[in-house]
Amino acid sequence: MKRRTGTAAPESAAARNRRTGTAAREPLGVRQGSRRASAFLARRSLATHRRAWAAVIVATGAAAALIGAFAFVIGSLLVAAPPVQRYAGADAVVAADQKVSYTAKPWGSEPRTTTAYLPERARLDRSVLAAVAGADGVAQAVADDAVPVSTGDGRPALGRSWPSAVLTRYALAEGRAPRDATEVVLNGALAAGGHAPGGRVVLRADGAARTYTVSGIARTGHGGDAPPAVFFTESRLTALAGHPGRIDAIGVVAEPGVSRDALRDAIGAVLPERSGVPGSDRGVRVLTGAERGEAEHVDALGGRGDQLALLGSIGGTVLMVALLVIASTLSQAIRQRSGELALLRAVGASPRQLRSAIGREAGRVSAAAALLGGIGAVPLGLAMRSLLTTGPLPLPVPWWLPPAAALAGGLLVALLARPVAMLAARSITRLRPAAALGAATADEPSEPGRFRDVAGVVLAFAGISSAGVATTQSGQAAGAAASGAAMSLVIAVALLGPRISRIALGVLGRPMRKAGGVSGFLAERAASAHTRRLATAFTPIVLVVAFVCVQLASGPTMERAAGHQASAALRADLVAMGGGAGLPAGAAEAVREAPGVAAATGVLRSTVVLADRQAGEPVLTRLPVLGVEARGLSGTLDPRVTAGDLDRLTGRDAVAVGADRAKSLDVGPGDRVALRLGDGTRVEPRVVAVYGHALGLGEFLFPREALAGHVSAARDQVVLIRTGSGAEAAPGSGADPAAAVRRALAPYGGGVVVRAATGDDVAIAPPVSDGDNAVIVIGVGVIGGFALLAVVSTLALITIGRRGEFRLLRMVGTGRRQLRRMLVLETGLVTFAGLVIGTAVAAVPLTAFAVSLAGTAPYLPPVHYAVIAGAVALAAAAGTLVPGASAGGRFVLGRRAG
Repeated sequence: MKRRTGTAAPESAAARNRRTGTAAREPLGVRQGSRRASAFLARRSLATHRRAWAAVIVATGAAAALIGAFAFVIGSLLVAAPPVQRYAGADAVVAADQKVSYTAKPWGSEPRTTTAYLPERARLDRSVLAAVAGADGVAQAVADDAVPVSTGDGRPALGRSWPSAVLTRYALAEGRAPRDATEVVLNGALAAGGHAPGGRVVLRADGAARTYTVSGIARTGHGGDAPPAVFFTESRLTALAGHPGRIDAIGVVAEPGVSRDALRDAIGAVLPERSGVPGSDRGVRVLTGAERGEAEHVDALGGRGDQLALLGSIGGTVLMVALLVIASTLSQAIRQRSGELALLRAVGASPRQLRSAIGREAGRVSAAAALLGGIGAVPLGLAMRSLLTTGPLPLPVPWWLPPAAALAGGLLVALLARPVAMLAARSITRLRPAAALGAATADEPSEPGRFRDVAGVVLAFAGISSAGVATTQSGQAAGAAASGAAMSLVIAVALLGPRISRIALGVLGRPMRKAGGVSGFLAERAASAHTRRLATAFTPIVLVVAFVCVQLASGPTMERAAGHQASAALRADLVAMGGGAGLPAGAAEAVREAPGVAAATGVLRSTVVLADRQAGEPVLTRLPVLGVEARGLSGTLDPRVTAGDLDRLTGRDAVAVGADRAKSLDVGPGDRVALRLGDGTRVEPRVVAVYGHALGLGEFLFPREALAGHVSAARDQVVLIRTGSGAEAAPGSGADPAAAVRRALAPYGGGVVVRAATGDDVAIAPPVSDGDNAVIVIGVGVIGGFALLAVVSTLALITIGRRGEFRLLRMVGTGRRQLRRMLVLETGLVTFAGLVIGTAVAAVPLTAFAVSLAGTAPYLPPVHYAVIAGAVALAAAAGTLVPGASAGGRFVLGRRAG
């Protein structure tokens, strides 16, 4: 072969432009002509492929609605504030700060501070009252305390002092104010039960129930009545509250003409820096306007923060799922037209014209989807908000929120659709005209790209590794690692889909051919020739199965493990409960003296705040705890002590720690652990025991006396009772211990229930609130429904794109029943593969989650999984069989075969 010598002639700019398809420095008329050509192609393509674009509009519109709805709910939560009821008549409220902070230096970064709301009320020293009363512009400063009260028939109410009635604008409608400890004033809600001045009412506040004389009836100035309330004399209320040197808050009534800001500044000038309570470093706040509600509902903002964290976590998943669905549907729509685009490129369309045409199509489609999704985001957001409106925190809907949420969802879809569509067509538009001519008739590549394989393997390895890391962690770190594992594995399945499709066909192809005859052969051959199409079909099924299984199994796994541990720890056979107001400490002592009772333990529930680091970041974790008495504890509870002695759980300087928490904190018997009690008081109790049933009983066990002074109301939620025989005698016998316990508790009024004890009576972990349940319902229902809609849209889009294939099969003699059976078999293949792979993807993070937090295997009720499988099968059938029945008109399932 002869070597070429010399230098090639320089390529002209025009030739370079023709070769590369660029239009650099084109004259204005040429550019305008190119735009007109792109617009023409876009219009014709939209009309020709309207069914495919309709499926894209449905999927992307649903994504826009879902994103907008989450923006709606999160925005409503961000502006939510506790309602002002108890202090509606106060111009300002002075209260201790309910937030705690923790500062630490992460690895290689500047110090960071995190904050958390305290679950119990932080109180003020009573000496602050005199300082506030002497401030300029203060007409009246009232100490306000509240205690839980129940009536003789068990109805809960709030006990307050009569001087504090002015803070709610109560005024006497009948009778007079109470004069001594035997008299009370009832508000209208309690008076509606038939009480009148001079009558008698049975109330239980602290200790045994007592009979009081009704001295008056109070009603609010606006004609309505707040929740049931009882007003005692100030001295009696102080005695019932049990903390004479401290007060809940101070309500302030301003002098006429004093502005809110002036009042705030005047009070702030005379306040001490700290609350003055020994052991507490709480600051003092002056609350005015809507802030006054924070002094009434001390944990409302803490609950809001927990819901925001959960919604933020699920919202991140929503965003990822939405982006994946948008990218998948748009890419599939463009990929199905690859032959058409290649033909246009072969006959002279430039890359710019094709990209512009595709961008115009995607822009118009995304505009329609954004409009539909924005409109749908508002009712969907309102429905989600209705699920979250629980407890004392109402969720407002300011005028700007609906349009802002609709704009957020629609704008994201509109901005994303065009570049995704143009990127999906990049491989075709970059072809040279000669190569494009061959690509116009070529089938899909037999092998996926190397980059796709490498990325999928890396993500699969990362997901499995993250799941392994989760088994060595606890708390939020384990949950975060498990969630990361699930996301990584889902994306890995999407990338490795063609490879997984071949494995699925290798397992299911032969049985499908044997069972389906001609239809089975056609289904297996179609799937083998289009493994990418098969992967695209089952990827959304994997997504919905993995996501819903993880969401539905997490809670039952923890609850089941907690219930097993609580049942294993329970030694009591009876339990006494006092309703909403709880039982005072004296109730447990009264039960101990009842005939046939061997042991009785009052259970006081509270929460502590633990400052710790996770991955170097400062974290404040709220953990549920129990307050118990060591006397007789072994007869009612067995926490499974692994080190130390629970008999030493006495005084105010002792604590027992769960085994996993003790391991993470590196503490044991004799060590001290730094904590903040529920009201923010710093303590460092000495560890006296380590126990194994922490999931059922909480992370810490305290002596009851150590918690009683640091909770909003020192009432036992339950009293666990062990009878002498260890079992309840037959009702009606003379030795019925339950009857003896009821007689012992009779002085404590109505509403007290005595029944057989179960593990649920002591299980307090994991703490699942109504708000948390609502978020889980939203996550499973809304996102699961969206994912199912994505399944339908994706499969419908694929089926619509197979019209030519169906026509050809009918023309060569395939019968209608054979085609229908082929579609049914393909749907079964896709559904079964998606369910198996999705279950496997969910099992990896769920196993890591369950092992690290519960020490058990994951658990999902069989009924729940059956519902998931049924919903997926219906969605797959709707996405394949319905559009397949009309994809080719009469040439497919009609009477004529061409």
